[in-house]
Amino acid sequence: MNKILSIIALALIGVCSLKAAGSDTIKVIAVGDIMMGTIVPDGKHLPPNNDCSPQLSEVKDILASGDITFGNLEGVLTDSKASAKRCNNPRLCYTFGMPTSFVNCLKDAGFNLLSVANNHVGDFGEQGRKSTVETLDKAGIHYAGLKDYQVSTTFAVDGVKYGFCAFAPNRGTVDVRDIPAAQELVRKLAAECDVVIVSFHAGAEGAKYQHVTRKLETFVGENRGNVYEFAHKMIDAGADILLGHGPHVTRAVEVYKDRFITYSMGNFCTYDRVNISGVNGLAPIFKIYTDKEGKFLKAEVVSTYQTKYEPVRIDEGKRVLKVIQDLTKQDFPEMKEVISISDEGLILPAGGGLE
Repeated sequence: MNKILSIIALALIGVCSLKAAGSDTIKVIAVGDIMMGTIVPDGKHLPPNNDCSPQLSEVKDILASGDITFGNLEGVLTDSKASAKRCNNPRLCYTFGMPTSFVNCLKDAGFNLLSVANNHVGDFGEQGRKSTVETLDKAGIHYAGLKDYQVSTTFAVDGVKYGFCAFAPNRGTVDVRDIPAAQELVRKLAAECDVVIVSFHAGAEGAKYQHVTRKLETFVGENRGNVYEFAHKMIDAGADILLGHGPHVTRAVEVYKDRFITYSMGNFCTYDRVNISGVNGLAPIFKIYTDKEGKFLKAEVVSTYQTKYEPVRIDEGKRVLKVIQDLTKQDFPEMKEVISISDEGLILPAGGGLE
């Protein structure tokens, strides 16, 4: 009898140990650009019946599984059609404004953290920015990246305190090109938070610009920052997870000082008015696991793809995973000593190199 009780006790200890180990792990879900349809110029670029819920229906369970679920809100939440955008070249100019009701689709899918620092947050001027932050506040979704509203934010989830800040090279946003100021902001967050997440909307756009050059990038005459220098300097200052977006294509990943960097997550959910042809329509859902101090443990890539006007779908062919594997080999050959990326989509520390 005593022997049986001892076996049961050992089994229970094992279960408790597994639970304790699990409770020490943070899971961050991260995706790229989200633009679920725009109210301008004529409402023809919105989903039928203004219903955005089908767009995320097939990936909702994955998105909702994180402690943190992050995306870049590529545009504003507004019910006004009064665009403030003035375009020198209409062929290169797009205006993105989602109805405020669309916040419910984000909330329902599990998003609790968004970047609003990008080149479309000013498309509807001050009214658009104000409407966006008020809508997110009402929905209880955390955000950052606007100089005049919220530069950074702190919040707690399951006893872990997070700090978040977001950067872009655009007017009204926190400047990704001012690295000393960005470092100071990150240092302040690191001093009071367990885990610091930094997002950056930077780098040149399109299929020709998938590589991380480690140099200053420009696009249509605009300084889009040096994403490699920025990411490393933020980690030097105390950041734990670096989430890139902006190029509208997926880029390589890197682990630096035991901290995870994804340099661009591409077009995740972009219903219309965004080019999703070829590689532009492939995007990852990253599942990033860290300890409670932000140290990288592992990650997983879930491959998705888009077809115009259709929901985000899981890509059984795992095409974007192959993109990430290839670009990481090419742009960060030193990563072969640091991480492996398996054909199943697992990113693990060292031991085996890039598969």
